[in-house]
Amino acid sequence: MADPKHALVLHMTGSGEPVVFALSDEVARELAPRLPELLSAAKVDSVGLADGASVAVNFAHVVTAHLDELPPNARVYGTVARRHGFAVS
Repeated sequence: MADPKHALVLHMTGSGEPVVFALSDEVARELAPRLPELLSAAKVDSVGLADGASVAVNFAHVVTAHLDELPPNARVYGTVARRHGFAVS
């Protein structure tokens, strides 16, 4: 069974669909205790994504946010691309 993929799910003001970012295990562990503070203080913070990129989130525009697990084959912002066969970098 594949390891679970972590996600930051943001429900933004004025939007019907959430914005979902893939997170590494380490970033998810670090972000979990800070998430309530970021939301209540309406801070702008940089979040590292699973693929090594980062995104700046203005939590003043976030209604709710939570950490979740992605389905095994989900592709969202920050998802690490998987290589198949004999592909080399």
